[in-house]
Amino acid sequence: MDRRYPRHPMVGVGAIVFRADRVLLIQRGREPALGKWSIPGGLVELGETLEEAVIREVWEETGLHVRVADLVAALDRVIRDEDHGIPYHYVLLDFLCHCGPGEPRAGSDVTACRFVPLDALPAHDLTEGTEKVLLRAFSLKEAPLRPVYDPNL
Repeated sequence: MDRRYPRHPMVGVGAIVFRADRVLLIQRGREPALGKWSIPGGLVELGETLEEAVIREVWEETGLHVRVADLVAALDRVIRDEDHGIPYHYVLLDFLCHCGPGEPRAGSDVTACRFVPLDALPAHDLTEGTEKVLLRAFSLKEAPLRPVYDPNL
């Protein structure tokens, strides 16, 4: 599927995974934002639930198993070219996830992945809005969540 200049916005998911004061980041291996650091994630496939998409994307990009806790943020990403065309338009849903044991390993569409201390985020070339979302999620991770996402509704 060609993602450039879509006819409709595409739905993507992201996983926010903490280990103590570190967060799981991946370095993007393709456009948009090639080479930038972000959270693991990708597009929802036809017939896939949001939860299934998050779990699959984290596994494909890092080799880690996660359990989805809840929705942290819903974002728009509309990227325009110099002629005001829209090469990319995503609706992104970022979920707080809990991770099992093991160390991440880079999958086929990422060039690197690792757990990064929160105070080291400014040293990474992050995708737009990532640091804000991560800090929001970290402030919520110990609080009792008011469930927003319920795959059983």
